[in-house]
Amino acid sequence: MSLLDRLRDLVRKPREPDLSTSTPGLTVVAEAFDPAEADSSVLARSPDWVADRQAVLRHHLVLPSDRVEEAARTLAQDGWELREQSRSDAGVTLHALRVQALDALHCAQERSRMAGLAQRLGGDSLGWDALQGPPPT
Repeated sequence: MSLLDRLRDLVRKPREPDLSTSTPGLTVVAEAFDPAEADSSVLARSPDWVADRQAVLRHHLVLPSDRVEEAARTLAQDGWELREQSRSDAGVTLHALRVQALDALHCAQERSRMAGLAQRLGGDSLGWDALQGPPPT
């Protein structure tokens, strides 16, 4: 394929809108809450996941309330946004969100990272889900 052909393809293809963690219309396309299931299996069984589109990866965490700020600072260094969902005696339920390309390798790396962070801070990583917006028109 020549450079000119590639440029024509770019012009013809609808451009995917910029995705953010707050984009309206995001829907869950894959979810992994069983630590024994491989991330590649999660993605393979998901009929709604579109591999060549960006996604919001959302990790579900529970942390002690006095460690939330530390987690937010640590995660912000790599572009993660931490959102509080609820508080209880068990701790603070949080979502760590980031827009990224979604593939099994990156999901596994981030799952491991979130589990390590949660353990260091005295909490728990419950799992992750991925959200994508409607296809470009």
